Amino acid sequence: MAGKLYLCATPIGNLGDMTPRVVETLQMVDLIAAEDTRNSIKLLNHFDIHTPMTSYHEYNKVEKAVTLINQMNEGKNVALITDAGTPAISDPGEVLVRMCHEAGIVVTSLPGAAACITALTLSGLSTRRFCFEGFLPADKKEKKDILENLKNETRTIILYEAPHHLVRTLDELYEALGNRRLTLCRELTKKFEEITPTTLEDARVAFENDLPRGEYVLVLEGKSLAEVKKEQEQDWQSISIEEHMQIYESQGIDRKEAMKKVAKDRGISKREVYQYLVNI
Repeated sequence: MAGKLYLCATPIGNLGDMTPRVVETLQMVDLIAAEDTRNSIKLLNHFDIHTPMTSYHEYNKVEKAVTLINQMNEGKNVALITDAGTPAISDPGEVLVRMCHEAGIVVTSLPGAAACITALTLSGLSTRRFCFEGFLPADKKEKKDILENLKNETRTIILYEAPHHLVRTLDELYEALGNRRLTLCRELTKKFEEITPTTLEDARVAFENDLPRGEYVLVLEGKSLAEVKKEQEQDWQSISIEEHMQIYESQGIDRKEAMKKVAKDRGISKREVYQYLVNI
């Protein structure tokens, strides 16, 4: 019988967050695939785990996945761990999971710490709806496109950032999104953990003379629904009702339904739309 892939969450700082189930599984499997074996060996030694390790990271994620799947097809059980937190979250493990599904390998997850969720719960911002962006891409065009898409994002936004890039990222976010409420989460679960509710504008000022230290999670307030609706209504006012109707009718929407949509977009009654069309 084929083996199984176990996604094992490891602590993001405090070793006390390692679950007994993860320890037991790491001791039981035939092989541990780790993002950085030099980093993970410290964790395994702490919990007296002596299972063989192999590296699985961003630069070998496809070819190594093939090797691991072959081993699982031979009956071996493999555990996947990342440097910290839950595998496949902003992590090359997502590739291995997808390829396992395609190969018919059973995948299971042993939940535990995740920096994005930990930060969200500590932020004081809305947790009902949120989106996770991970690290912004290094490519300038790709980053610009993402920031443009985030302008009207109404959900709470979660980002990761390294200390040496934090100031630049704060500047880019402020330039693209304007001033927003922000909670900066630093060194989560560690000795020097800091949770700082602030704003993008104030955070930029704070780091003018104080260099960032440690890994950061940024939890950013989404745009209010009322503000988005107001801006959309203003955009619709820039074209005539007739042009507005043509947009919907060109999509195959019948005239009666198009009138309803135009009225809703512009914040007016359907009768006003009808009267305008009759007059022209």
